[in-house]
Amino acid sequence: MLTLKLNTDLLECGTDEAGRGCLAGPVTAAAIILPDDFKNKILTDSKQLSEAKRKSLKPLLEDCCVTYGVTHIFMDEIDKINILNASILAMQRSIEQLKPQPEHIAVDGNKFKPYHNIPHTCVIKGDGKYLNIAAASVLAKTYRDEYMEKIHEEFPMYNWKKNKGYPTNEHREAIRKYGITKYHRKSFRLLPEQLTLDL
Repeated sequence: MLTLKLNTDLLECGTDEAGRGCLAGPVTAAAIILPDDFKNKILTDSKQLSEAKRKSLKPLLEDCCVTYGVTHIFMDEIDKINILNASILAMQRSIEQLKPQPEHIAVDGNKFKPYHNIPHTCVIKGDGKYLNIAAASVLAKTYRDEYMEKIHEEFPMYNWKKNKGYPTNEHREAIRKYGITKYHRKSFRLLPEQLTLDL
């Protein structure tokens, strides 16, 4: 059973990102503040949930939360500032959207940068420990999946509606066969034999 939040006496947001390890598409983060009486038996780390469960949780979380924010950081920015900085920036831009602003930030993972003098705590595998981080992980994942399904229509040969831009064998084969698109991250190793890929 997940605990609601890390600091019970503070107005705390949870934040998490999705799509860090992908070859294509944005890295997407969410931040959310849940009410103190929030309870949910299904909610956990988004990777442990089926797509159907994530989709059913999204409107429920948006309706019952105090406030939430979601941010995509796109490929050109990822290529400029690197994926770790892009992930942190996406989380910070999501927190920026919160009204009211939190008194404490619970971050999934082990890396974050100070944000507006608001104290933060990094929690490794936090999305499996705290409901507010799990809620952020579900929003980040569902919003990113929707975006990947949308751009799949433009480039169906990469099957992003299924692989969501992750480096599956099928995705890599399509890169080998068709080359890259404007949605691919050029700073990433898109193929194992990167030197043969014409960028």
